[in-house]
Amino acid sequence: MKPLIIIPARGGSKGIPRKNVKLLGGRPLIGYTIAVAEAVSAQLGGAVVLSTDDDEIATVARSLGLTVDYMRPAHLGGDHVGSREVMLDVMAWADARGMAYDCVILLQPTSPLRTEADVLGTAALYTPEIDMAVSVCESAANPYYTLFETDAEGYLHISKGDGLFKRRQDVPKVLEYNGAVYVINPASLRRMELGEFTRRVPYEMPRSRSLDLDTPDDWLLAEMIVARMKESEL
Repeated sequence: MKPLIIIPARGGSKGIPRKNVKLLGGRPLIGYTIAVAEAVSAQLGGAVVLSTDDDEIATVARSLGLTVDYMRPAHLGGDHVGSREVMLDVMAWADARGMAYDCVILLQPTSPLRTEADVLGTAALYTPEIDMAVSVCESAANPYYTLFETDAEGYLHISKGDGLFKRRQDVPKVLEYNGAVYVINPASLRRMELGEFTRRVPYEMPRSRSLDLDTPDDWLLAEMIVARMKESEL
């Protein structure tokens, strides 16, 4: 396996302003992902590419030891731009430079608790016959038990199944993307949107490492977790 490891980090985050360079536990948020990406690159080979449209993010990444040769075009910097467009542009840049890769690993900086082992574990599930291996965790909400929809008359009905389960322990297990690791087939990515993938293999992570930073409350929780981790290391 020779991955192209992409770290997407645009400058215009709204939920947590400037989150990619904001200090979490005394370290820029993006530093957690850079450290994991470089450790994975040392194990698997391949290049680590930061995709950012922001000079400050690029400067911080360089200060953390990451080579930053690519800058994301301005038209791909808005919040309307999807991950696929960002990855395709990095792939085109890598192709133009003759960089060889057989899969794309997307590591979003908003998952600082993800580990090198999580990335390697997801990558180990990838084969060229599938579209993607992706990290997941067990969902806190379950369409067989706690998720409801309204019908045409406005009445609630269970989202899936007959609604007769009496205990949470009896319902089918439901997984959700946790945003931490995506190992993607480049050919599949060129052909279709990620949501169109049908050959997806899950790598399950515990919820304790599945925090995805999107709101100020998420950030406060991350600070508590990181502080607790530091205390346990003393």
